[in-house]
Amino acid sequence: MFYRSVSSLAQKLRLTQAQVDMLAPIAEKYPMQIPAYYLSLIDPDDPDDPIRKMAVPANFEQDKDGSFDTSGEHDNTVLPGLQHKYRQTALILSTSKCAMYCRHCFRKRLVGGEDDKEIAANFGAIVRYIQEHAEITNVLLSGGDSLLIANAMVRRWLEALTRIRHLDFIRFGTRVPVTFPRRITENPELVSILKEFSAKKQISIVTQFNHPREITAQSKKAVKLLRGAGAVVKNQTVLLRGVNDDPQTLGTLLRQLTAMGCMPYYIFQCRPVKGVKGGFQVPLHEGYAIVEAAKAMQNGFGKHLRYCLSHPTGKIELLGKTDSGDMITKYHEAKDVSDYGKIVIRKTDADQCWYN
Repeated sequence: MFYRSVSSLAQKLRLTQAQVDMLAPIAEKYPMQIPAYYLSLIDPDDPDDPIRKMAVPANFEQDKDGSFDTSGEHDNTVLPGLQHKYRQTALILSTSKCAMYCRHCFRKRLVGGEDDKEIAANFGAIVRYIQEHAEITNVLLSGGDSLLIANAMVRRWLEALTRIRHLDFIRFGTRVPVTFPRRITENPELVSILKEFSAKKQISIVTQFNHPREITAQSKKAVKLLRGAGAVVKNQTVLLRGVNDDPQTLGTLLRQLTAMGCMPYYIFQCRPVKGVKGGFQVPLHEGYAIVEAAKAMQNGFGKHLRYCLSHPTGKIELLGKTDSGDMITKYHEAKDVSDYGKIVIRKTDADQCWYN
């Protein structure tokens, strides 16, 4: 069961009619969908519940400040639904649908809507582009949520991509293990497809756990099944105000992820997206302190992650601070290959949340 309107949440979350009237127009502009499973993780007595913040529309989403394309996706689109920003990586927007429409989503312009002009439309043209660009060594199937596409379509992508010799591995970007684990735990056909093709080419699942309470018996089972199918499972956490913006919460999350074999990969700075930045962004100085304190709680495996911004010019890693408070950054990945590995000291104000 999915909850798709604010009024359907009224009884579950004890919303007043005034709250329903205020939030309903926001859910019309930025679609709301919450699986019953994920709704069950919310404490209805806590208006500041972190799980609620990620799932339920909020008044700050009316803020028009920010951008709908914070990392230059439009400029990096080479075919409808295919982006080629980094030399070795092709990104395919396989769907605009998700099991849950996260309120912090950086593709808020796209997910849940009826306009699919950005979604992969010409399967053959996309596969040919990848075949013709030998510098591409991996493909990321994203969206929306790439594990929400039909099993037959998962198979079709994998049949085509595993035949391309210059690809080292194939990634699926998905929050299904977190928000809708039954898609995996109650779908042996999907698990079987992943197992079949992971024997031909390495498959990686990149998911997004943001809070320790998202790690449940069901989500652990989903991760275990994915790993049992031969997939490498990694996690990208987004640093979110009111969700995981304290060292204890973030550190606990990272430890629990490592323990279940879902290895922490990135902690991403929340992007300045319209309808997002005013409610979720944490200043960079504060974020750096939180991440370093959380990393101090980890063993060697848990310390492998990087705190980065997905910027139009590349993935900018925050390495440290100077005595004057400037941030020491490094291009962990770069659109312009001449920037790769470049270290830049950036003037960073105390309340600054992004680099222009």
